[in-house]
Amino acid sequence: MANTASMPTEGQLLVNIEDMSLLKDIKKAISMVKGVGKITMPRRRMTSYERSLDDERNGRVNHYENSEEFFKKMGI
Repeated sequence: MANTASMPTEGQLLVNIEDMSLLKDIKKAISMVKGVGKITMPRRRMTSYERSLDDERNGRVNHYENSEEFFKKMGI
């Protein structure tokens, strides 16, 4: 009796793209393949350093001359 492996009913394919300018064309080409259901792109999480830089760029950072000024502003 031969061993037979059943084929999975659903799977995923991971594609690394070096040139992100081609992303739209690649997604379009993959969507045309028979059997492709949904194409999603996971969002990359920012590091805490990147979030800090983003806060600074978007004006979400307060500057104080010294700790006394900070505590005064906090009402301490």
